[in-house]
Amino acid sequence: MHFKNLLLPVSLVSISVFADVEYKLTIEQPEHHLGNVSVLFPKSAQAHLDIKLPDWRTGRYEVLNLANGIRYFNATDHDGNTLKWQKIDKSTWRVHLDNPSQVQVSYQVYANQLAKRVRHIDDTHAFIDASGFFMFSDSFRQEPVKVALNVPMQWRSVSGMEFAANKHSFSAANYDVLVDSPIETGLNEHHKFSVDDRDYELVIWGEGNFDAKLMLDDLKKLVKTGSLIWHDFPYERFVFMVHATSGARGATEHLNSTIIQRHRDTFAKREDHLSFMSTAAHEFIHTWNVKNYRPAGLVPYDYVNPNYSDLLWLSEGSTSYLEDYLLLSAEIMQPDEFFKNLSNTIQRHLKKPGREVQSAAHTSFDKWINKGGDHGLNYSTNIYLEGALISMALDIDLLSNSDGKVSYRDVHNQLYRQFKLPKSFTSEDVKDILKQVSGKDYSQWWQQHVDSPLSLDFDALLSKVGLEFSLPDGAKPIADLSVIAESEGQLLRLKHVARDSTAWQAGLTSEDKIVAFNGHHVRGNLTDSLAYFDGGETVKVDFIRRDKLMSTQVKLEQGFDKEKRIVAVTLPNETQQRLFKAWTGVAHPNAK
Repeated sequence: MHFKNLLLPVSLVSISVFADVEYKLTIEQPEHHLGNVSVLFPKSAQAHLDIKLPDWRTGRYEVLNLANGIRYFNATDHDGNTLKWQKIDKSTWRVHLDNPSQVQVSYQVYANQLAKRVRHIDDTHAFIDASGFFMFSDSFRQEPVKVALNVPMQWRSVSGMEFAANKHSFSAANYDVLVDSPIETGLNEHHKFSVDDRDYELVIWGEGNFDAKLMLDDLKKLVKTGSLIWHDFPYERFVFMVHATSGARGATEHLNSTIIQRHRDTFAKREDHLSFMSTAAHEFIHTWNVKNYRPAGLVPYDYVNPNYSDLLWLSEGSTSYLEDYLLLSAEIMQPDEFFKNLSNTIQRHLKKPGREVQSAAHTSFDKWINKGGDHGLNYSTNIYLEGALISMALDIDLLSNSDGKVSYRDVHNQLYRQFKLPKSFTSEDVKDILKQVSGKDYSQWWQQHVDSPLSLDFDALLSKVGLEFSLPDGAKPIADLSVIAESEGQLLRLKHVARDSTAWQAGLTSEDKIVAFNGHHVRGNLTDSLAYFDGGETVKVDFIRRDKLMSTQVKLEQGFDKEKRIVAVTLPNETQQRLFKAWTGVAHPNAK
């Protein structure tokens, strides 16, 4: 396996002779989400050993305070004598050594964070991301590791790591491999398949309306598509882990595996299956983009402190952009479904006033602190949306300037060739690659679209590949308030008021509860409540704020009952047809 790229700088390597760090997790009270961990560190001659639990996990750029689940910490030497210890910060335990010795620590973990995809134990399974379970020391971060699980006999354990002594034990080259190779153990459905001499596994925990055969058929198609972008594959074996559950959704990329969570009832419909496959494609792409090449600010992972980068839009947003390209090329997705997803991305972008405030570079750096909600929508954006649209704009620009010979995929292949870990890349490196593949200096383009808030002419951009962004036939004008509202009893509570909209200018704000328009009590939703008004009409809005009835006048905006969608132009010219094929890998829907 290609694990040698995960080495740390020499300064962090232990002065000790290489020896295994041994982890053991015992699960005896799964119904209470509890596990007991012991860790045996090799012999150390240091005066003290700092032992840490990560404060965040890879793939989620958010401080999670994982040490809050640790209790009953204890440390002993190789003779079993108790060692003195103290906590020196929220995630670090300092163990004092009077004499050179191995150090064994033990502690209890509370694992009930399924939705964060970091640690979860119940009576049917355990999902084990090492960042939530297994402590480490910088002194031994490069040592080989072994993991042994003491779990119910009927459970099955699966990981991207190699098996060790038995079916519930694993080995890895070092802690960085361990922390990027989660384990799913429990009562699960397990499938194996091979494609192009590489091995794959699909493990599903939970019950739901999924069709495992359909999953397998489309995953086999998906994993063939890596060669459409990159010159080789960085793994020999890859594991797809799926949680069919409730209250948890999302996915996380790992070194040679991924964990995908969906509600148990969101697999059967065509759109649900495509959503699952888009997620699988996203995480599959991450096997290259992030797990084998990533921005300088993320190399090496710190685990305890945030890693900052102004290129997370490329790590995440480019991945989001490329996922449907793979599905379309593999004929898992049809062009109209591809258009629908891209339309939704553009619409989500346009509905975020924060896109006018925060650039992709800025939102990348601030990913650790950016939040959603009303203020987030109005003054921030996100790495996925902006990154996907920047990627699309770059792709079409590269294609149109090269008559379809150069694409954004070439940029990513060069990043993989030139900056494979342990190397890393900067914004200047990406601009250099853009110039290498295209012969064009993208510095000004970068300043306009990456370092400044993104503003794209979607009509001009899409026209190059024979598409248009327009209202569907039969779209009717309606009154609009540029707010997001939800029913709360017999009121409409505002969750978001778009910055600088007429509602904003009239003084309405989030958490206001609308009672009536022009004296008529609101209906069950905002659309029905505005159905009797026209865009441009001024109405009196009665609302409750701080338990007090208030009123204001608002001029309603002009909207439509259907959103703009991407459609193929009826008579594409030869250039549009050629660029569309180079862009998507399939023929233009109206090609002749």
